[in-house]
Amino acid sequence: MENLKSIIATNLVELRKKHHWTQAELALKLNYSDKAISKWEHGDALPDIEILAQIAELYGVTLDYLTHVGTFEEKKQYVKVKEKKANKLIISLLSITLVWFIAMILFVFFQSQFPTGKMNWIVFVWSVPLSCIIGVIFNSIWGRTRNNFFILSIFVWSLLAAAYLTLVQYNMWLLFLLGIPAQVAIILWSQIKGK
Repeated sequence: MENLKSIIATNLVELRKKHHWTQAELALKLNYSDKAISKWEHGDALPDIEILAQIAELYGVTLDYLTHVGTFEEKKQYVKVKEKKANKLIISLLSITLVWFIAMILFVFFQSQFPTGKMNWIVFVWSVPLSCIIGVIFNSIWGRTRNNFFILSIFVWSLLAAAYLTLVQYNMWLLFLLGIPAQVAIILWSQIKGK
């Protein structure tokens, strides 16, 4: 057990210094005293597993990183790769960009075929709810579930706006009343607690 304490202590010091934080700054982030941080880093005490998990998350490493001996390079397999998160965001944004690229192609086509068409720009309006659908799909796979409620709200109101602008000659402003129960449902749905 003493050996594990010293390994964790060494790794805690290494990670804190790598992030250029003082013990007081780390204590503030973890909501602990700097004395507790000092005890952990000197091997006098061992943080409980919940705090170790919180520390690992804060530094972007796994618990295995904290319990293994070696340099940062030797323990690289235990570092959470932030590039994967960036790649997921880029893939999501590229998919949404594809929607807008198709909208631009349709706009150019309609503009060349119907140059006096007053509604050719409507393809861009419809791109907003389509982008939201793609956003919800990718966010459901890779993102935080909480963000879906925000994206769904944008989807509902942009869908209603697109329908209204498409049917503007019929003056169907009452369509927006459909958004009220939909928004209430989204808000209520967001309040359902998980397991």
